Amino acid sequence: MQLSELLITVNRNLLKKLFLFFVFISFVLLADGCKKNPTEPEKPISSVPPSLELSVDGVSCTEAWINVKKLNDTTFLPISVKINDKEFFHGFLAAMDTVLFVDSLAPSTTYTVKGIVLDTVKEITITTLPTTSHNFTWQTFTFGERTSTFYDVAIIDENNIWAVGEIYMNDSLGNPDPNAYNAVHWNGSKWEIKKISVLYKDNLTFAPLESVFALPTGEIIFSSGLPYLPQADGWKLYHLWDMGVLTQNDGRVTNIWGTSMNDLYFVGSKGTIVHYDGKNWKKIESETQTDLTDVYGDGDNVFICGYKDFKPTVLLKYNNGIMTKLIEEDHFEYKTDFISGWIKSIWVKKDKLFSLTFYDLYRSKTSTKGEGVAIWKGDINSWGSNAVRGNDVNDIFTTGYNGLLWHFNGVGWKKYDELGETTNHYRCISVTDKLIVIAGFKYLNGIDRYGLLTIGKRK
Repeated sequence: MQLSELLITVNRNLLKKLFLFFVFISFVLLADGCKKNPTEPEKPISSVPPSLELSVDGVSCTEAWINVKKLNDTTFLPISVKINDKEFFHGFLAAMDTVLFVDSLAPSTTYTVKGIVLDTVKEITITTLPTTSHNFTWQTFTFGERTSTFYDVAIIDENNIWAVGEIYMNDSLGNPDPNAYNAVHWNGSKWEIKKISVLYKDNLTFAPLESVFALPTGEIIFSSGLPYLPQADGWKLYHLWDMGVLTQNDGRVTNIWGTSMNDLYFVGSKGTIVHYDGKNWKKIESETQTDLTDVYGDGDNVFICGYKDFKPTVLLKYNNGIMTKLIEEDHFEYKTDFISGWIKSIWVKKDKLFSLTFYDLYRSKTSTKGEGVAIWKGDINSWGSNAVRGNDVNDIFTTGYNGLLWHFNGVGWKKYDELGETTNHYRCISVTDKLIVIAGFKYLNGIDRYGLLTIGKRK
């Protein structure tokens, strides 16, 4: 046999064996496949159904803010939210967390809120706040012999109230004393006129006090344009210019807010802000030259407002070392859904910012931002609002010139006409749940000005 014929014979035998091997493998695989039930379905891929979480972001007497948090994939699924089985929202929510606002609720009422996506229902209950009483009894006091006034007031409790300003009295011979008293203190039954003194360069000084602030723990802090902090035998003056904290281009600090002796803010003229951490003083840049008229916070955010003739009104937010300008306007086009006018005073409660202008009080819509809806509308006869404070969103007071004092009880406003003498001008306010004190000055003959304090006790 030739070599070529031998190779052909070998290749044919090899191909025959390979063919038989593939036939055998195919038979095994076919037999294994026949062991399964041909009608048995494939196991489905596991998935978690879409769902929601509901929580209450805030309530008032007639309103609620409901937070809807989407879980899993609900991007292209409609969501329904019902209150007492009445739908008030149906649609798609773009954000993972959305706050829905509902109004026209009744005070002191419990509601069932349901969030529905496909067949999943989540349910919570909310209870609206009760209204608060408009009923107070009033007691008014005047101080001084001439050109006297109060700038600020602070309540610790019903037996411990402080007010500060300039109170000029006559001396023991009946002659005018050129050195004014700068504070008065209420002990529950009477007022005591005081001269709060501090050492400056080894000399006692009795400067007029422009601000007083009471911490929840009872410490009293003053400012004369410079901070006075309490110590064992009185108060200590911190001259921030001598200390190098402020320069001669900075202004005075005349308004105070804080959470403790380790967290105090002082704000004032020329946009000046300083902070005290219990050990050190630090200037905070405001990026404005507008005079700052009020400061208030909620623990996380500190809000500051201000205005000055021929300069923009400002609303600032300070959070975690970052200053944000929420508003800076030097012209005032009236808007229905935004703060309009010079901002005189601010107050914060439950993540709601209240901003008082000369005429109106605005509340932030859904969070503490520079937006706002007017919840109190002034008129030409109620101009000159100066201060706003409250206990809760259902217990808010505003005061100002011409004896102006209004109270919001959660549903409606009441003006106290019995205080509305045109000679009464209130600059400041402090409140507790049972007590309100407003202070300022009173004209008696069109020229002389006397310190004015009014205490209201809730019935």
